[in-house]
Amino acid sequence: MFLWTTPRGMKTFGTTKEEAAVTKPLAANQGLYNGFLAAGIIWGLVHPNAQTGESIVIFFMICVLIAALYGGATVKRSIWLVQGLPALIALISVLL
Repeated sequence: MFLWTTPRGMKTFGTTKEEAAVTKPLAANQGLYNGFLAAGIIWGLVHPNAQTGESIVIFFMICVLIAALYGGATVKRSIWLVQGLPALIALISVLL
């Protein structure tokens, strides 16, 4: 979100300086969205009621997994591995 137009951000996502400048608002929106997902998972982890916290974590991990499935199908297949696989592993870990 904050590094989108930096050399490292452009290298990571394979964008040119011009593409990064044009898509900066989109990247900020996605970064904010991902931040809210992370906040939800953290909220679930620190919730004082363990059962409620687990339900919150499961909900937000499913959201991350669905986003990864959609992103992999519509943008770049590597999203399935980079975002989807860790979400799936984390979800399975919580469920077990």
